[in-house]
Amino acid sequence: MAGRPREFDREAALRKAKLVFWQRGYEGTSISDLVETLGIASARIYAAFGSKEDLFRETIALYLAEEGAFADKAMLEPNTRLAIEQLLINAVETYTKENQPHGCMVVLSLTNYTRDNENIMTWLTHYRQARTAAIIERINQGIQSGDITIKTDIQAIGDYFATLLHGISIQARDGVSRERLLHMVEVAMSTFDVFITSSSSH
Repeated sequence: MAGRPREFDREAALRKAKLVFWQRGYEGTSISDLVETLGIASARIYAAFGSKEDLFRETIALYLAEEGAFADKAMLEPNTRLAIEQLLINAVETYTKENQPHGCMVVLSLTNYTRDNENIMTWLTHYRQARTAAIIERINQGIQSGDITIKTDIQAIGDYFATLLHGISIQARDGVSRERLLHMVEVAMSTFDVFITSSSSH
């Protein structure tokens, strides 16, 4: 008589799957990889999470609620300059943290893709575009509140900082040190001061 299957901890399995997708990307992660990492049969993975795509979407949601939550939190800073600075600093701290994959899971999980995975790419692109829009909106809020005065196009400066944010992810994955990236943030904030005048002291 076959023994009873081992108890399955869905939350623990989800966290393990998150790390695999984060490190190897969506297309670079096979069901065999998930079976090996989670320690359960593929049938149980499908039963618990549905498809590989469904599981991936859940891991992205978990990432955004935990490691990636710093971005929304930074945007809540009442001072616009501090909001942008905290966004970049916390990105460096998160993307270079030890004992986890480096870089941003949303940025790095799928950069090249087959036609079969185009819907996943579109979904992730939406998240990245939403982050850029949030940065632009935060700068606009600063202007409306009188916190800052901008000397250039709002969208251009927002795109600039969004590009830096995503670039930090790639640099971190490539092994650029925390110290170097933090120094880059200092230079970036000097650029902020060239194009944006803050009503409060730095």
